[in-house]
Amino acid sequence: MEPIAIGLDFATSAVRARCVTATGETLATASVPLPAPEHPEPGHREQDAAAWWPSACRALGTALGELPAGTPVAGLAITATSGTVVAVDRAGTPVGPALMYDDRRQTAAARDGWAADEARWRALGVQPSVLSTVGRLSWLTGHHPGAVRFCHTADLIGWYLCGEPVAADWSHTLKAGYDTLRGEWAEATLAAAGVPLALLPEVRAPTTAVGTVSAKAAAETGLPAGTPVLLGMSDGCTAQLATGAAAPGQFVSVLGTTLVVKGVSERLLPDPTGAVYSHRHPDGQWLPGGASNTGGEALAAVPHDRLAGLDSAAAAHGPATVVSYPLRRNGERFPFVAPRAEGFTLGEPRDEVDSHRAALEGVAFCERLALDHLRGLGLDVAAPLLTAGGGNRSEVWLRIRADVLGMPLRVAGDADSSFGAALLAASGTLHTGLAEATGAMVRPGHVIEPSGTRLEDSYQRFRAELARRGWLGQPDGARMS
Repeated sequence: MEPIAIGLDFATSAVRARCVTATGETLATASVPLPAPEHPEPGHREQDAAAWWPSACRALGTALGELPAGTPVAGLAITATSGTVVAVDRAGTPVGPALMYDDRRQTAAARDGWAADEARWRALGVQPSVLSTVGRLSWLTGHHPGAVRFCHTADLIGWYLCGEPVAADWSHTLKAGYDTLRGEWAEATLAAAGVPLALLPEVRAPTTAVGTVSAKAAAETGLPAGTPVLLGMSDGCTAQLATGAAAPGQFVSVLGTTLVVKGVSERLLPDPTGAVYSHRHPDGQWLPGGASNTGGEALAAVPHDRLAGLDSAAAAHGPATVVSYPLRRNGERFPFVAPRAEGFTLGEPRDEVDSHRAALEGVAFCERLALDHLRGLGLDVAAPLLTAGGGNRSEVWLRIRADVLGMPLRVAGDADSSFGAALLAASGTLHTGLAEATGAMVRPGHVIEPSGTRLEDSYQRFRAELARRGWLGQPDGARMS
């Protein structure tokens, strides 16, 4: 019977289990809802962490129930939202709600922590906003004095699976003050924020085996007792790996509500502007990238049932007569950092189709600027560029993006973070490393070639306007997030 690897993915609204073979075939999946986050005060966002384990048990049990009895499980890895933390007691029971990744309480403590060891974080390319979890840990310290440990979602579930505390991975802990370059917790940063080092877990590399499923957890989940539990990564990283962007020079552009560009580099190349920061690759390389505040959100005002018709009209229309930066909120964080940035349109659109086309082009201009910025840091960006996300459903947008970028796009076959977690589990069990696992398990998608439509003049107008407004090359402007 063919062995499987399992990816367990904790998103904001649900936990998903995915059972995958050594060749990348998904044999079973299951999703179980999580309680909606609550907002007890402005800027606060929390979730009942006591619901995590029962939901994980149900998801695992349902997925495994779809497989033949006795299917061997080679290993399991967990991925979750980066920056969600909870305080627990000696039994691993939460002593209060989990503070979500976008909870904004005590952001000043994170800035104090960054300032206390500024040279360290600059060497790593980290700006104050990246250390947002430090503020949440500071709040937990002051409000839960009886806590014995602070856990991210992934290491708490690992604890429950193994029946004892386990190490955390260096991806989930980056925003909590773990220095992935030196391989240590940043003591000065945490001390300045009032966070006791003794309450933080040991940190190891992703794909490290940290224990096996206990008899108790086996009875609750349906997993075979003794199944290896391996460290995963945060959901943004596992989604990247799922596309196949796992080797140096490979980058993926994820066009969902926002635009995220992430890739792999042999070297750490810090960004003095703060637009790019790097997670660490499981093999010790680096995963540079950033997330824009624009993306699919640029089309939010268009009714969903009209998008296909507008896309078709935009394709027939050809290049827009105006240049747009379709930012629908205040502030930008990538490919440049400008807290006061606002969207703009240069010229007056002729009609709704012209305006729609300009929005499609504008997001592509941001994508091109992101790649230009990455190359300016000394990063190699290989062709084709992988692409994932809801934006891929628009064939017109794919072709516009290929024309603006001047390079082919490869549409990723699967960019789901649960698949990325299963890939990590397989790379430490069914395969000898991540490169082998990626080559065997990731399905190559179809390629979109540039059509030759000229959009270079519009892109240069876009860049010139950003520079005129003083938004390009602004260092140290990141807000807490």
